[in-house]
Amino acid sequence: MGAAVTTAPDRHLIKKYANRKLYDTRTSRYITLEGIAELVRAGHEIKVVDRNNGHDLTQVTLSQVVLSQEKRGPAALVDAGGEVIHERGQALLDYVRKTLNVPSDLRNQMERRREDIEERADEAIAGALRRLRIPSHTDIDRINARLDRISAQLKKLLAAEPVKNRARKRKAAR
Repeated sequence: MGAAVTTAPDRHLIKKYANRKLYDTRTSRYITLEGIAELVRAGHEIKVVDRNNGHDLTQVTLSQVVLSQEKRGPAALVDAGGEVIHERGQALLDYVRKTLNVPSDLRNQMERRREDIEERADEAIAGALRRLRIPSHTDIDRINARLDRISAQLKKLLAAEPVKNRARKRKAAR
């Protein structure tokens, strides 16, 4: 890695080829997982995409970076100076956590937006139906509930009426 890579924290677009090679388009060079780890430790943002279809592979690649760092074990930490590596490792983990949280944040935002759009669409449809004097689903449900109450009241009245008629007939017969 040359000085041009580490001087200013910029975004690196890395393309992953079918042969699993990674190509940094900013430096116009192939890069390894260790090279990506160095970029992240230096504060650079990266985005890894599949060269053929453009799918975002950043999370997968960062997971591979973390796994490759973990495979080295504690010996690598002792050899390189524990405190410096710990700080750099923490920067890498913070970046990975931030990147992995983005999809859940996006999913939550999209869910809220979808709910807002559905609510607005429902309101617009209900308003249009009212203007056209066409009953909405809610109106029909309300009418059906009212009809059910009226039917229940009628059944009660009809069930009670024959008893009254019988009583009157008995009084008239005496």
